[in-house]
Amino acid sequence: MPNMIGNSISWALYFLWYGKLKAALQTYRGDAYLTSLDYFLASGTSGVLTAILTNPVWVIKTRMLSTGRNVPGAYTSIAHGSRMIWQSEGLKGFYRGLLPSLFGVSHGAVQFMAYEQLKNHWSTSRGGKSNLTNLDYLQLSAASKIFAGSITYPYQVVRARLQTYDANKHYQNARDVVKQVWRNEGVRGFYKGLGPNIVRVLPSTCVTFLVYENTKFYLPHMYDMATTTEDLASS
Repeated sequence: MPNMIGNSISWALYFLWYGKLKAALQTYRGDAYLTSLDYFLASGTSGVLTAILTNPVWVIKTRMLSTGRNVPGAYTSIAHGSRMIWQSEGLKGFYRGLLPSLFGVSHGAVQFMAYEQLKNHWSTSRGGKSNLTNLDYLQLSAASKIFAGSITYPYQVVRARLQTYDANKHYQNARDVVKQVWRNEGVRGFYKGLGPNIVRVLPSTCVTFLVYENTKFYLPHMYDMATTTEDLASS
């Protein structure tokens, strides 16, 4: 449930702000093609806003996944986890791992930059974006996700270790996590679980982008049809 709620809210807010910022940048540039830097800035800003608002959900989700259900002190639900964090850690507890998450905004920024540029390049060979197929969207989203995940994965390791139940007993802050991982595990420690993580998130990412692109295409047509029907009825 925390995963469903967190992902739903995160994607909804992200796409909302991302679309608004892209439109503003396009207006500023006189409807010219946006550059890689434009896409990076739009997605990065959207990521920062989303991370700040949704971090409490990810803290609860991480703690629910990092322990057995019957372990003393384990959270039984989002409401239970919220009460426990508020009582034992206060507001600060909901924002554990926020700093690594903000660094992790670079993941979304790189992913969307790669996705948009790949889509622009791909659509040129297809004769326009309207000619892209669902298979194209699946391939483009998968390629951009793998590219971004391979570059920015270390921040997820740091964030996850800061958000565990007993993190305050082992780590002082994000910098301390980096030092300990580097000292005890080396470079490989920052990429632990990369393969399973890509396998886990790839289907979700592909489906999300596919649904988003199709919704963005069909929804205006549905509104146009509804408006036309109302106009004919009134006349």
